[in-house]
Amino acid sequence: MSAEIKDLSPKHVWSYFYDLTQIPRPTGQMEAVTRYVMDFGKSLGLETLQDEVGNVLIRKPATPGMEDRKTVVLQSHLDMVPQKNSSVNHDFNTDPIDAYIDGEWVTARDTTLGADNGIGAALAMAAMSDNTLKHGPLEALFTVDEEVGMDGAIGLKPGFLKAEILINCDSEEEGELFVGCAGGADLNISFQYKDDAYIPEGDVAVKISLTGLKGGHSGVDIHLGRANANKLLFRFLKEAVADYGVRLSSVDGGSLRNAIPREAFAVVTLPEGETDNFWELVSDYQDLYRAEYAGIENNITFTAEKVETPNTLIPEEIQDDLINAVEGCQNGVISMLSDFPGTVESSSNLAVVKSTEGLIEVKILVRSSSESRKASVCSSLESVFALAGAKVEEGGAYNGWQPNINSTILNVMAKTYEERYGKKPSVKVMHAGLECGIMQGAYPTMDMISIGPDLEFPHSPDERVRISTVEKVWDFVKATLERI
Repeated sequence: MSAEIKDLSPKHVWSYFYDLTQIPRPTGQMEAVTRYVMDFGKSLGLETLQDEVGNVLIRKPATPGMEDRKTVVLQSHLDMVPQKNSSVNHDFNTDPIDAYIDGEWVTARDTTLGADNGIGAALAMAAMSDNTLKHGPLEALFTVDEEVGMDGAIGLKPGFLKAEILINCDSEEEGELFVGCAGGADLNISFQYKDDAYIPEGDVAVKISLTGLKGGHSGVDIHLGRANANKLLFRFLKEAVADYGVRLSSVDGGSLRNAIPREAFAVVTLPEGETDNFWELVSDYQDLYRAEYAGIENNITFTAEKVETPNTLIPEEIQDDLINAVEGCQNGVISMLSDFPGTVESSSNLAVVKSTEGLIEVKILVRSSSESRKASVCSSLESVFALAGAKVEEGGAYNGWQPNINSTILNVMAKTYEERYGKKPSVKVMHAGLECGIMQGAYPTMDMISIGPDLEFPHSPDERVRISTVEKVWDFVKATLERI
């Protein structure tokens, strides 16, 4: 029973998290969850505000005798990434998350869990409601629509916060203090065309399906070498078109810009006499992909089935240009940071390739902690698709968060962690988009850091959070607030 989650320790943190799993809150659907947080703050008799973009701020007075401390804000975002396995019937707009305890983890059945960033929000709510905590003036900021566009952070105005120190609760490894993150930019690419209504006589239609990939967060999981369903599908299509007279009718790969695509589908036509060879090619590519990704992807499934003949095809020249552009598109890790060994500097995620009538849309998310490198990767990708005749537009750009190794909050938290747990925490830069970099624009002097429990496979149906680390992070937050 998912309600058993409420009995985990610390109970108030897990109780608030459970409540959040019961509120549908994909990006863009924030009304119910912001109302829940607003009602929560008001029920405690605390000052509760909402700005014009929907961000919620709750203020809690200092513990008596600690009024002269610097104001600290605990920051998290309220939206979650809606990803599910194709086998499950789940509507993220109406259905609660079916979370459950699986050994040392909390996870969800066939969908994302929403611990990114529901656990961060629950930690902040617990700090607001727990009157045993000792702390200076305290704020909790709950931003909206972070996962697509960073709208809440972008809309945050100077003066809304009083805090001088920000603790972001959106990172995903306990024992690690994050002091910087990558910025990002979206490339929105389109091919427009007039559908080809001519289908050669005797051709048959086949739907090819690539499923079973792990996917994951296109930032924090990009270095794991997981397969990108769009890249694999178009690699196959290139050979199928060249050798077996295959024509592409439609394609549907990936769904979200910040998730590594787990599935991709296409409907093609081909001469009936080539079907045996085509089936063999599909089987060969399944074997090839499984061999290439052995130890990384365990469930790659590549299948073909005959379907009803479509009414139209994608024009051959558009088809060929699209296949060549996707094949030539850089995907995955592009460069690494020398100052933080093992940390990705720049990457791209070929997130979506989808056709509708007369239109093919391609979406790529570029990430980099270097603004110049980000611009370079975007330019390179733009060139590939421009050569293929596509329209390329850049949007949704946001800055990275530049590290400050002389940060006061970093020094306090590093010392506190070592004293409590007998080891030094790691200090890292995250290859993902935290809101800190954007908020730095509105609050340039604010001292910032990011923490969180162990969270694995965010932005995928395998998402899970380690139970013991939630309690450890809660203990660490309490100790930090008492010390700042």
